Amino acid sequence: MKRTKTSKAWMREHLNDPYVQRANAEGYRARAAYKLMEIDDRDHLLKPGARVVDLGAAPGSWCQVAAARCGTGGGVFALDLLAVEPVVGVNFLQGDFSDDAVLAEFERRVGGDKVDVVLSDMAPNISGVATVDQARSIMLCELALDFAANHLHVQGSFLVKVFQGEGFMEFRKQMEQQFQSVQTRKPKASRDRSAEVYLLGRRQR
Repeated sequence: MKRTKTSKAWMREHLNDPYVQRANAEGYRARAAYKLMEIDDRDHLLKPGARVVDLGAAPGSWCQVAAARCGTGGGVFALDLLAVEPVVGVNFLQGDFSDDAVLAEFERRVGGDKVDVVLSDMAPNISGVATVDQARSIMLCELALDFAANHLHVQGSFLVKVFQGEGFMEFRKQMEQQFQSVQTRKPKASRDRSAEVYLLGRRQR
């Protein structure tokens, strides 16, 4: 398929992106690693020995950060529909985390225990129809919030990527009903023009 001017411009921008270049140099699988690092440097979510779940983990850059910062005393668990190349210190489960069978296997692997942190950097496959894509994005956020509500311990933290637009404020209100503190984060590694922000919920009600 012949590339359009738009796709060529995107590729040039991507290859010249300092975070892409840094990720390539430092061995991270995606520039998204720096979003999580910046948020964690500020909010101290990934503590040594913490038990962390990464929802929608592919290609695995957030797993790399979590495993490096939490060490071997806790455990990093990753779930995704797509296969993820192994990351040292990460227990990966392929499947839909909203599926009962996948959830049961996850719970078996964590021994039925609650976890300290749930991360979600998920985004839907883009259809090109803005209203459809936004609705799909909010649905993923709601699924991640439901997972967090059921698997976080009471003092746990939930970090989720949300695209601003229709449904954003309603989703934020859902988080405020679930967590005592909800804050917005926009890391420098997130492109300025992107509608994405991260909502951080801490301490369940």
